[in-house]
Amino acid sequence: MAVHALVLVVEVHVPASQSLKAKRAVIRSVVDGARSRFAVTAAETAHQDTWQRAQLAFGCVSGSSGHAADVIDEVERFVWSFGEAEVLGVERHWLEVD
Repeated sequence: MAVHALVLVVEVHVPASQSLKAKRAVIRSVVDGARSRFAVTAAETAHQDTWQRAQLAFGCVSGSSGHAADVIDEVERFVWSFGEAEVLGVERHWLEVD
């Protein structure tokens, strides 16, 4: 049985943030929301000490590549829906194990 893992990496800008605390409140909403709604792994992976920028990563593991892609598509739409965070860029990375 094949295993498919898909990682979504999203660069975001939080323009209204004037402190790390303010940025983390927005990022926490995005990360915790994605975890609870879509059962994905999620973390802030870069720019932790920058007030208005963050890199977020979301991962999905499935026996079906189509299911993994569907879940990550939903996560990406979820991230884009946050008005407090502007998406600067998105990357996807696949890992397939036979």
